[in-house]
Amino acid sequence: MTDVDADGIGGVGGVSGTIGVGGVEGYGGALSGVPGAPLLLGVRHHGPGSARAVRAALEAARPRVVLIEGPPEADALVPLAADEDMRPPVALLAHAVDEPGRSAFWPLAEFSPEWVALRWALEHDVPARFIDLPAAHSLAQRAQLEGEQEQEGEGDAEVPGGAPSGGPEDRPGVSAPEVRVDPLAALARAAGHDAPERWWEDVVEHRGPEHGDALAPFTALEEAMGALRETGKGGVDDEQDLVREAYMRLQVRAAQREFGEGVAVVCGAWHVPALRRRVTVAADRALLKRLPRTKVDLMWVPWTHRRLSRSGGYGAGIESPGWYAHLFAAADRPVERWLIRVAGLLRDEDRHVSPAHVIEAARLAETLAALRGRPLPGLSETTDAVRAVMCDGSDVPLALVRDRLVVGDVLGQVPAGAPAVPLQRDLDRTQRRLRLKPEARRRELELDLRKDTDADRSRLLHRLRLLGVGWGEPAASRGSTGTFRETWRLRWEPELTLRVAEAGVWGTTVLAAATARAEADAVTARGLAEVTALAERCLLAGLPDALAPVMRILADRAALDTDVGHLAQALPALVRSLRYGDVRGTDTRALAEVAAGLAERVFVGLPAACAALDADAAEEMRGHVDAVHGAVGLLGDASGPGRGGLRSRWQEVLRTLCARDAVPGVVRGRAVRLLLDEGVLVADEAARLMGLALSRGAPPADAAAWIEGFVGGGSGGGMLLLHDERLLALVDAWLTGVTAEAFTDVLPLLRRTFAAYEPGVRRGLGELVRRGPEARGSVTTAGSGAPGFAPDLDVERADAVLPVVRLLLGLEADDSEGEAPRGHESRNKGAENEGAQSEGARNEGAENEGAENADSDGARNHGQEEDGPEGDRRSRTGRDGNELTEVGA
Repeated sequence: MTDVDADGIGGVGGVSGTIGVGGVEGYGGALSGVPGAPLLLGVRHHGPGSARAVRAALEAARPRVVLIEGPPEADALVPLAADEDMRPPVALLAHAVDEPGRSAFWPLAEFSPEWVALRWALEHDVPARFIDLPAAHSLAQRAQLEGEQEQEGEGDAEVPGGAPSGGPEDRPGVSAPEVRVDPLAALARAAGHDAPERWWEDVVEHRGPEHGDALAPFTALEEAMGALRETGKGGVDDEQDLVREAYMRLQVRAAQREFGEGVAVVCGAWHVPALRRRVTVAADRALLKRLPRTKVDLMWVPWTHRRLSRSGGYGAGIESPGWYAHLFAAADRPVERWLIRVAGLLRDEDRHVSPAHVIEAARLAETLAALRGRPLPGLSETTDAVRAVMCDGSDVPLALVRDRLVVGDVLGQVPAGAPAVPLQRDLDRTQRRLRLKPEARRRELELDLRKDTDADRSRLLHRLRLLGVGWGEPAASRGSTGTFRETWRLRWEPELTLRVAEAGVWGTTVLAAATARAEADAVTARGLAEVTALAERCLLAGLPDALAPVMRILADRAALDTDVGHLAQALPALVRSLRYGDVRGTDTRALAEVAAGLAERVFVGLPAACAALDADAAEEMRGHVDAVHGAVGLLGDASGPGRGGLRSRWQEVLRTLCARDAVPGVVRGRAVRLLLDEGVLVADEAARLMGLALSRGAPPADAAAWIEGFVGGGSGGGMLLLHDERLLALVDAWLTGVTAEAFTDVLPLLRRTFAAYEPGVRRGLGELVRRGPEARGSVTTAGSGAPGFAPDLDVERADAVLPVVRLLLGLEADDSEGEAPRGHESRNKGAENEGAQSEGARNEGAENEGAENADSDGARNHGQEEDGPEGDRRSRTGRDGNELTEVGA
């Protein structure tokens, strides 16, 4: 282990891709002392130190062929790595032809040792080949394993290439789980460290290139990995690793026969002792017999740093890929250069960060490294320094640094001529035509559907969503509620390339694939609501060829479905679809006919469907009533044959629901509220119906449900009670008359109703209740004004808002046209103003005899009036004392 501390040069990375490596791997030895032996360069994946060491070793050894751990089917894709348009991070994607969802990725970053070896071979015209188990076997083997485990009822299967479950617990003196799960942790403990990643940084990443033997670190770490595998079963007893290592040994032998001694192998260091082991060819071939096989297709796909930071799924498990990329690219002074980038990011976010902050943070990072006994500041020291100096001890801006820099949103790029499924090529062409570039960073896209380009972008995003390619998610538009605006949140993830490959079975273009997928989904839809939602998506995606069969299926399903709940669920989506015809230019006549027929069936069946419902079913039916009411509002506003009279017939249905005692209280109360909001029901009639529902003869639970339906559900019922105190008095009187036993039963329902109100509404209702019925009655019965308001207009209070209104409208106080209303004539607060002249002024209630003459535009005090040829000028003062001047024609 001391050799590792003294001579180690490597990299910090994570575990490999889905299939690539069995567990976490470090460096291995390079020389065996045997003439003609291959040069084995064991690496830890995705580490900048590993990449630098591999480059130095290849420059020193100058091999004739480079063998790299990876699927051999990708050999034909190797030349694309030299293309100027190929920009890592990228990944090799292998998927089964008959089942594209069964796939695996081999991610490669700029600082990955495998990528460095690949580029070195291409730059020096040296053949580069992949020698891992073929993806045709790996994918088939994984499918077979998953099938067996499903049959055995084991849901937590380990994917091939990962660390297998179980371990050598029966071996004395061996801590199998620790060695099996993380060999790096075992090495760190042997060196006396409890933090494996920090130890690796100290002995590997923070040591510069050695000036001596470039192969020494590989030899030292091969010995370390060999010792780890000898102390326990390790990965050798895993059948998948045994098969992979047997195949790799056969490929190394074949390369030796072809190229002689100049063979270099770049693989995970965990495999190096196994590749060095002397095993007969017959034994290796025996392990490869009867392996399952499937037809696969491989391609290069873009990858992201954010994906590299994920340990699950297809991620590589690197916690800080942005930091590793910086270490690999920085020529010198990596800490100082990193802090400069952090300062630039924080300044872009309007935080005050100066060069002095950078200098102080660099000093603090070096001091922390010295106090912690580290050779150089690492990510933890620089992070602590940034938090203390640049972020004022706050973790909020530090989270931004981690997201943007430590992890990063770098998205790789693949050449346009790289192999891809036809659907992916069509998508690439469409993205370029619409200037819609995939990006790893989440961003918002505002679309105006009245513009052709934005409308095409909207259709593309909706078609991809229908195909299961979630590049964009719809979001609420800010500042506009018109149907001509859309807002999308976009982020391109590497898995979306796989989703595109899966969707390729539906067609070779996005339009054809989305059309075929919509038709198939319509046939397999289980409910009527699913078909109507699909029709809406077809309109949004601009799929006229799919809309016709979807509408036929919709009409057939609607004719056979007798469940009013299903019809009520289907109607809103169908009516919403009618709104898209104006902006998108879609012919919606077929939709209008189906929607009108669906509405008529709901009208006929709803009263009977609302009878004899329990509490849960009644609450669900109230939601259906709200949905149908909104749909009828949209449908009734549209013009067209067959739509007239729907609103009036719906109002008759609501009246029927109000009058039937068999209808649950929550539905009856909701029907009354909807009629009141529509203006069909006057306030007196609503109060009468409420009085009947809350009478002593009504069961308390049913009365409480009526209240919830009338003023509950977040529909503005609190404001209704606040401004119509007659209704509040009825609720108050009913509640005070409920018996103690019944109150316990209705309390949860009432609490749910009133808890949905805004705090200000609840506070206002509490104040009205505190005043009592006598005070409320004096307010509501005085004069002929509206309930809860004074009988006459308070002119002074009304005048006080006029300056603010003029300011909002951008009007000048002395530029208004027209004569001021006589009802707004000014009133003094203490005395009547009679005969005031333009030269004089009077204060409120007292004459000021020594006032100076005002100029032609002079100020006027409260109550002064001036009549001139251009009109009346009146000066008023509101309750807040602000002077207001009105100009009349």
